[in-house]
Amino acid sequence: MTTLPARRPRRPGRMRTLWDASPLTYVALVIALALSVFPIYWMIVVATRTNDVVSDVPPPMIPGGHLGENVRRLFDNPDAYFAKGLVNSAIVSGCVTVATVFFGSLAGFAFAKLRFRGRNALLLTIIATMMVPVQMGLIPLFMIMVKLGWQNHLQAVIVPFLITGFGVFMMRQYADQAVPDELIEAARVDGCSTFGIYWHVVLPALRPAAGVLGLLTFMQTWNDFMWPLAVLNPDNPTVQLSINNLANAYFKDYTLMFAGTTVAVLPLLVVFVLFGRQIIGGIMEGAVKA
Repeated sequence: MTTLPARRPRRPGRMRTLWDASPLTYVALVIALALSVFPIYWMIVVATRTNDVVSDVPPPMIPGGHLGENVRRLFDNPDAYFAKGLVNSAIVSGCVTVATVFFGSLAGFAFAKLRFRGRNALLLTIIATMMVPVQMGLIPLFMIMVKLGWQNHLQAVIVPFLITGFGVFMMRQYADQAVPDELIEAARVDGCSTFGIYWHVVLPALRPAAGVLGLLTFMQTWNDFMWPLAVLNPDNPTVQLSINNLANAYFKDYTLMFAGTTVAVLPLLVVFVLFGRQIIGGIMEGAVKA
């Protein structure tokens, strides 16, 4: 006697409407994708062209063959310091990212799992710092950098951002859900110190959130413009200031500017390709736990 395979239960009408995408949804997604990708595509088109065709009407929509020439002119430009800007941005972004993930996860573990007097008040104070606009702290922070003699030095754009309120709060929320108290108690019974518990138990559990925080921090630091403009000179720039040096030139060389922007975007694309799965996995895991 043959048995028929069990039929999958039909989803109710409302659930089917919720999960099945309509053609209008695909149209909206295609439009959103086109609007997101077109500025990057146009940047690459201009970077591969010459200045005499940039202002044509209608503008060129197909990449040309001058990208290599424009990139060589970019690195040979004596006013841009572009190679130095790339190195400085890599140093600053790397240091800030590593420090933010380390201190944020360490503080998040302390606020989530350790019991000490004033814990809630300190956490509220850290959260309150997130409500203060960055622009309001530029002048006091600049005065501190001048007093320390750090003006035009990379530590001026590294040290103030080694820890952020967002990083602490994010890691605290994730540690509270991802690390069971029983696991910490078991490690403590085995004789593990507090830092040992953080390093061997908590930090591996926080890896998805640490990947998300690290990627967001790297992208934000790499793209930061306002604070480096305030404390660094044009001869010791980050990559964003190097592009600004090209924009402030007497002659607006748009192909050079867009070639610099294209080269500056490449490290972000590489980082996102390498760690994109980590950030998506971390976001989805947090959504499932929520």
